[in-house]
Amino acid sequence: MGDFNAGLNTNVFLTVGITVFLGIIINLIYKTIFGSKKKETIKHETENNLDAPSEDVASETSMPENRVSGKSKKRAAWKGKTEFNHPWLLKNLKGHPGTVLLVDFSANGKFMAATCDDGSVILWDIRDLNQKEHKTLRVNIEFDHASHVAWSPDSKAFIIHTVRENNIVVYKIEKKKDGTIGSANAVITFDKVHAEDVIGFGISSNGKFMMSCSSKTDMVIWDLKGQQLDKLDTYLMSTHTAKISPCGRFVVATGFAPDVKLMEVCFTKTGEFKQVSKAFELTGHSSGIYDVAFDVDTSHIATISKDGTWKLYHTKIDYARGESPHVLETGKYTQSANPPHIALSPDAEVLAVSVDSSVEFYDTYTGDLYDTVENLYSGLITDMKFDASGKYLFVCGDRAVRILHNVCGYHTTIASCRRLLSSKQTSATVERLNKTIQDCKETLAKFGK
Repeated sequence: MGDFNAGLNTNVFLTVGITVFLGIIINLIYKTIFGSKKKETIKHETENNLDAPSEDVASETSMPENRVSGKSKKRAAWKGKTEFNHPWLLKNLKGHPGTVLLVDFSANGKFMAATCDDGSVILWDIRDLNQKEHKTLRVNIEFDHASHVAWSPDSKAFIIHTVRENNIVVYKIEKKKDGTIGSANAVITFDKVHAEDVIGFGISSNGKFMMSCSSKTDMVIWDLKGQQLDKLDTYLMSTHTAKISPCGRFVVATGFAPDVKLMEVCFTKTGEFKQVSKAFELTGHSSGIYDVAFDVDTSHIATISKDGTWKLYHTKIDYARGESPHVLETGKYTQSANPPHIALSPDAEVLAVSVDSSVEFYDTYTGDLYDTVENLYSGLITDMKFDASGKYLFVCGDRAVRILHNVCGYHTTIASCRRLLSSKQTSATVERLNKTIQDCKETLAKFGK
């Protein structure tokens, strides 16, 4: 009996020992497997938390993947400054990843092309500016971006001038059944001719030629197939801007010289290129010309000079018979270290001048400053254009195109109507003028004017 009990005790202790040993082994295996996974999980979560933006940064912008958080914070703060509110603001056309450089409107008034320094051209449907949302098409330029963009006269294509490759590319547009833009594809690339950056580019309204001009003195006249028609020397030492007149007859370049030379691009009756000949000059400034702008039919041209003044010229002349343009008005603008841009309303009654990030509106009849819209962007204004109606001014800069009401235009319309009423008019004309004055006053009241 004693031997049995001793054996039983031995078996019990052996069983207990084996159980404890197995428990220790299992516990070690558990800690080894699941403990390492827990560490990996903690490490992964810690890395994610380190990469994630803080709540206040995330509320301003969502960080793209693989972007350093410090850079994202700077970009987020900069982006916040792009928000802009003003009584004259109709809306912001946003969606551009970089700075909007320049805009151009299609001849049919339905679309706007905006080029951006991030390598994109965005085509906007602007048929109804009062719509909350606008349909867009983004066209990407691989490894490059466009400094200039221009619509073809038939609104079926747009043309760009690239920065790095420094050449002209034509894009053909395909439209959907509802009239919106469906796609845009590059179809022609012109040969590179300019060694320096291009500062002026455009296509004539009659579709007969295109123009490109560099920051030096070389201007090239092209046909629409990419063939050079002529190469000119602007004789400006350095060129600030170059444009084609809205009538499609003239090219002009401004720069170091205080005078502006308009040159006519001449064609035969059968449509063949003939020559580029000097037409007339705009004189009166005492220093170089920064920019030039036209009204709708080239009957008026505005210039702005380094001498601190702007001028409005009457240019509906027969220069072949010796007629010369004359100055209608001269005004002073606020000067800064950065060259200004100007835009002239289609009726030539309002001149907009960019001063850094602000826009000054001038009455061209009196030369007086009407008002200033300040701090539209955190950076500089890059371009301005009035729409065809003259009711709105499109302003380009950081990541958005801002559309401003041309409030000054209602003021100048009232003044024009009153000048007409001071002379003898028919009763119907008097009634119409008074109605226009009343409508403009009511509109101005909405803007606190």
